[in-house]
Amino acid sequence: MKRARLLYAEDDETLSFITKDHLELQGYEVHHFISGLQAFEAFKAEKFDLCILDVMLPEMDGFALAEAIRKKDQQIPILFLTAKSLKEDRIHGLKLGGDDYLTKPFSIEELYLKIEIFLRRSKVFEAPSQEVEIQVGIYKYMPMEYQLSYNNNVRILTQRESELLDYLIKNKNKVIKRSAILESLWGEDDYFMGRSLDVFISRLRKYLSEDPSIKIDNIHGIGFKFVCP
Repeated sequence: MKRARLLYAEDDETLSFITKDHLELQGYEVHHFISGLQAFEAFKAEKFDLCILDVMLPEMDGFALAEAIRKKDQQIPILFLTAKSLKEDRIHGLKLGGDDYLTKPFSIEELYLKIEIFLRRSKVFEAPSQEVEIQVGIYKYMPMEYQLSYNNNVRILTQRESELLDYLIKNKNKVIKRSAILESLWGEDDYFMGRSLDVFISRLRKYLSEDPSIKIDNIHGIGFKFVCP
């Protein structure tokens, strides 16, 4: 089994040394960069399985770096590490294409668990035996390829977007509790994770907007209902 290759962008010398050392002890292959520009040049030249990005980076900050990475690769998980405590900054990172975040100071154990969840769900170590196609209204959804298509328009979803769409499809036309989605996909149910979920729900609504028969209804005080023929 190959080792997962992590792109790690962090300019704090002490924190990056400790984090890199711990992650390598867990068996990861960690490629560390001290600037956003260095990290992006490496991303263009090499193959990685997951990105860990500090927000406050020299030359190119973490938000700009995530945006640039997303233009090259819609699937790779992006995890932000940020000292910024404002919820607006966290939501901004998710809207740019991030999948999750940790606020400094964070525990190595929590970082490790988030990495494991993303790598396990993305199945980076498995080649899909076949492509499975699911009809979602006028759209064709291929979960193994993270593809959502309509006519000749093909959208590559991020891992988190694909996970959420897959969850909604499996529970279509029935009320789904917010807590159930959060615990299943994020591993916890709290205020900030709930805000993250709202961002991803908004993304999916936009992606599926060409079909008026598809709706993601808010069920006040409970959660959502994915209405799909």
